[in-house]
Amino acid sequence: MNDMVKTKRRFATTLKMAAAAGVVAIGSLAASVAAASDDIARSIADHFSSVKTMTGEFVQFGPKGQQIGGKFFIERPGKLRFNYEDPSPVRVISDGKSVVIGNRELKTWDIYPLSKTPLKLLLGERIDLGGAMVKSVNVDTDLTTVVLGDRSIFGNSTITMMFDTETYDLRQWTITDSQGKDTTVMIFEVQTGVRFADSVFEVPYNEVYASRGDR
Repeated sequence: MNDMVKTKRRFATTLKMAAAAGVVAIGSLAASVAAASDDIARSIADHFSSVKTMTGEFVQFGPKGQQIGGKFFIERPGKLRFNYEDPSPVRVISDGKSVVIGNRELKTWDIYPLSKTPLKLLLGERIDLGGAMVKSVNVDTDLTTVVLGDRSIFGNSTITMMFDTETYDLRQWTITDSQGKDTTVMIFEVQTGVRFADSVFEVPYNEVYASRGDR
């Protein structure tokens, strides 16, 4: 009887040790995965910060499923231009201070401070992965997703940027507005390190203010 009790105790102890070893192994694996994810995220932030200019084609998907393409131009920090393909009369320009949306047919313009839109996070000098604006970083085999937002500035609006996990290149971004509606921009045929004329990001403030009745 005593031998049986001892055997049971030894068996229970063995099970406990095996379970503990398993927990340690799982914990070590999780820590290794987390460290690798952090390394990839930092590499993406460094790479993205080094890309000051880019241009290429884009396809935009609206919250109601509408789709339109065009050509984009980015010069960081702060500058962006979207030329939508025909028949869209819309163009979007950011000069580092303001974001304007113009309609050539209606001859109307909307203007917003860049600092109050999530585009500011896309067009900033770099992504601060240690900052409070980082809501989440998810590293997958093909894509790494970074979600940024700041309730005190943008309310519930966020921007989700997706990068190629291997090359660290930006592939797309999604702006979610305060009502939870998504607008996604996918980019391709991208060229970096290009030079732009100053006029590319020039906001026609006279037209903007005239269309709004401002003096």
